[in-house]
Order: sequence, then C-alpha cells, then structure tokens
Amino acid sequence: MRVPTLVPAATDVGSPTLNITIFGVFVLITLAIVVRASTNNRTAADFYAGGRAFTGRQNGIAISGDYLSAASFLGIAGAIALNGYDGFLYSIGFLVAWLVALLLVAELLRNAGKYTMADVLSFRLRQRPVRMAAAISTLAVCFFYLLAQMAGAGGLVALLLGVEDKAGQSLVIGVVGVIMIAYVLIGGMKGTTWVQIIKAVLLILGAGVMTVWVLGKFGLNLSHLLGDAVQKSGGKPVLDPGLQYGKSGATKLDFISLSLALVLGTAGLPHVLMRFYTVPSSREARRSVVWAIWLIGIFYLFTLVLGYGAASLVGPKAIAAAPGKANSAAPLLAFELGGEVLLGLISAVAFATILAVVAGLTITASASLSHDIYNSVIKEGRASAEDEVRVARMTAVVIGILAILGGILANGQNIAFLVALAFAIAASANLPTILYSLFWKRFNTRGALWSIYGGLVTAVTLIVFSPVVSGKPKIEGKSASMLQNADFHWFPLDNPGIISIPVGFLLGWLGTVTSKEYNAAKFAEMEVRALTGHGAEKAVSH
Repeated sequence: MRVPTLVPAATDVGSPTLNITIFGVFVLITLAIVVRASTNNRTAADFYAGGRAFTGRQNGIAISGDYLSAASFLGIAGAIALNGYDGFLYSIGFLVAWLVALLLVAELLRNAGKYTMADVLSFRLRQRPVRMAAAISTLAVCFFYLLAQMAGAGGLVALLLGVEDKAGQSLVIGVVGVIMIAYVLIGGMKGTTWVQIIKAVLLILGAGVMTVWVLGKFGLNLSHLLGDAVQKSGGKPVLDPGLQYGKSGATKLDFISLSLALVLGTAGLPHVLMRFYTVPSSREARRSVVWAIWLIGIFYLFTLVLGYGAASLVGPKAIAAAPGKANSAAPLLAFELGGEVLLGLISAVAFATILAVVAGLTITASASLSHDIYNSVIKEGRASAEDEVRVARMTAVVIGILAILGGILANGQNIAFLVALAFAIAASANLPTILYSLFWKRFNTRGALWSIYGGLVTAVTLIVFSPVVSGKPKIEGKSASMLQNADFHWFPLDNPGIISIPVGFLLGWLGTVTSKEYNAAKFAEMEVRALTGHGAEKAVSH
C-alpha cells in the first residue's frame, strides 16, 4: 500500500516559457503581499501567531491551504484514476481526520497554549524535558514533511520546465527553498497566512473549474462519467472496493494502519495546530475548523470527479506510462481539457500549494526551536521577545538550508515514505501526549516523555525496517523501495501506525502510573483555562 507521492508527471506537453511566466507572476504577487504584511510585524505574537488578528473564516481558509498539499491535488486524483474507489478512500480519511481536530483539540489547544504545541504539553509538567521532547517531535514531523514538499516542488517545476538533469533539478529546489525562506523572514505568520489563503482559493477554484469542465463533457451526469471511466479502465472494478487494498490480508491490514495514521495524525500535526493560535478567541478557533472542514470536504469531492475524469479522458494506460505515473493525472487532464494555458495555470496552482505548505512548516519549526528550546530551555524563560524572534529568523534560514539539502537528496526518492512518516510520528508521539495532557488529571512528566520518545522511536524504527525502505520485489527491473539493491526489512507493513500509535498511548499510561508526580492545582488551572479561555493570553511559563 502506498500514499500518493508528491512528484508530478514529467510530460512532453505544455510550454516551459508559459509555465515559468505563470510561476514568476505568482511569486511576485505573493512576495508583494508578504512585504505588505510584514509592516505590522512588531512583536513575538505578530511573528508567531499573526498578532492573533485573523478571523475564523480567514484562518479556516488558511488551514485548508496548509492541509491541502500537493499530495491531495496530484496524488489523490492519480490514485482515483488508477485504483478508483480505493483511491477515494484517501480523501475520506483526510476529511474524517478533521472531526478529531474539531471535537477534541481545536478549542482546548487555543485556550491552553500560546504559540506552540509544547506550550500545552508542558503547562502542568516539568518545562525543560517536556519542551525539549515536544520540540524534537515537532522538528521530526516538520523536517520529513519539508523533505517531501521540497522534493515535490523540485520535481514539479523542473519537469514542467523541461529540466531533466540532476544539477538543474537541484538548482530548482534551491530556488524554491530561497523563496520559502523569504516568505518566513519577511512576513512571519502574517505573510505566511496570506500566502496560504491565496493558495487555498486558487487550488479550490482551479479544481472546481476542472470539475465542472469534466462533468460538462458528460452532460453534468456523474453516472455517465463513472460508466465511461469503467470502460476506459478496461473493465476493471474501479467502482468497487478492494482493487488496490483487497488483494491479501496483509494489504487490508496495511490500509487500516495507514488510515489510523492519517486520521489520528492530523490532530497532532504541529504546523496545523499552530494555526489555532492566530485567532483571537476559542470561538474563532472552532469557526476556523468548521470553515476548514467545509472547504476541504468540497475539495475532496472535486478529486472524485477529477480522478475518474482523468481515467475517462486521459486513460489509465497513458497515466501509468507517464514518467510521473499516478501523479501525472491532474496535469494531463488539464492539458486534455484546456491545452497549454490550463496546464500552466494548474501547474502554477500545484506550485503554490507546495510553496505555502513549506512556508507554514518552516515557521512552525523555527518557532519550536526559538520559543521552546532557546527561550524556555536554554534561557529558562528569560529571553526577550526581540531575542526570541531574532533566533526564530536565524533558525528559519538554517531549517530552509537543511530542507534544500534534504530535498536535493530526496529528489527522485519515494516521497510517499516521507509523508507517511510525518503522519505516523504525529499520531504516535504528539496526539497521545496532547490528549493525556488535556483530559487525564493523573498525567505527569514521565508519561509525557515516554509517550513522545516511545512513539517517535517506534514509528521511525518500524518504517526504517519496512518494505518502504528496502525489500520490495522489482517490477520492470526497479524496486518500489527507497533502496534498490538492499533488503533488511523485517516489519511486513508499509505504515507503522497500527503498532506505533497504541505504543505511544501505552507508554504514556505506563510512564504515568509508575511515577508519583502529580500536581492537582496545576491541572485544575489548566482545565479552567482550556475550558473557559481565562488567562489564555498570558505567557505560558511557570
């Protein structure tokens, strides 16, 4: 089983000149907006949380922009085109995940924290070790997510511009990384949020136009589209479950494992959680998630039409034969519908998607390093807001450089592995600790450390020794694993969620019950703040 990869198709269609012109226009417009937003960046709250000045609607649109990565647009459309119903299950899983975020964490996190996830986790526990563990987990999720997006950006731009050599693709990844760093350094969270809002609007509008266009070719009749997709798929049961994940007991178990990681991991993604702090109240936090659910839900309905539309109008054989395979579905469908112009516009939207996500990830990682490690651990909470922001800007540059180097190394690698790893870590290490911190009065420092480190180590270890990294059989002389000529796997599943998530919860419980630490007064204070919002604007330190 495989998460849709982020690298789109290399095609011999379209105009590189037109593509680079559209890319350039988008970058110039968004940079101008970021510069405009930066004029109001005066405090740490401005840099980290956009001054908490965004409405629920604005933040909801930005959240959808943060969440709908290139995997959603390119990967899921391709998965549906090739595997039908089983591909659409990705859309269902991503959408259902937001119910967990809405019902369990959005409002409470907004009330209990200040800038980062670690603010909540360390509120009633020992600051230094818990903040350090939370920061490490945050960096792990952000870094692997960044690798996937950077490699995806390099593949998208390089292939659409006709750059085939590795040196040229590395240069493209470097340029994308520099633009990303500029967004964060200049605009902070305000600038990043506006980029995400613009990207979300473009992505949903672009997908919506293509959806209506596809349906128009079938008389606005979805049944006709589905029937034609079945015929063009050679009679394969693309409308029935099990085409991809029903071949054996192992594939069924693997799908359950991935589903757990996706559904539970979303509520533990630090760059998504950080968005809850950009609104002025818990009510606006709830509104933002409701807006995000509607927008994300509408988008994933579009992917159903886009996927089956690609199967019908482009054909699974043409998609599978393209260098990008499943990821070529959306670009090829755009070219089939509107020629070079629509292909260029849709490609620019995909590029905007990646750029917005990497900017959000970068500011989250830099905030975690400066706020949680530099200020809270190294300076023991005594650093000034100016020093903290200065360190955040410096670390954004370092993280950007590491992301560029990692993206160059990951270019052409199995990007799905990196995405699955990010979600698995978030579900295994972050979510158990968040839920225990918010709802279990007995929870303590040892439980938090065991949960975070145990979930993190378990998830990483199982994926390293899974078939994703080594050991998959070769097809047409090439293995689907990251390492082509090695086999040291012993874990049979591609995704570790079915093991690592319960381990994270179990270790959190075990660490807690084996420690006598318990601060009833601090839990009561956190409970009041989480449920009422009283004191939510105060600094989170003790």
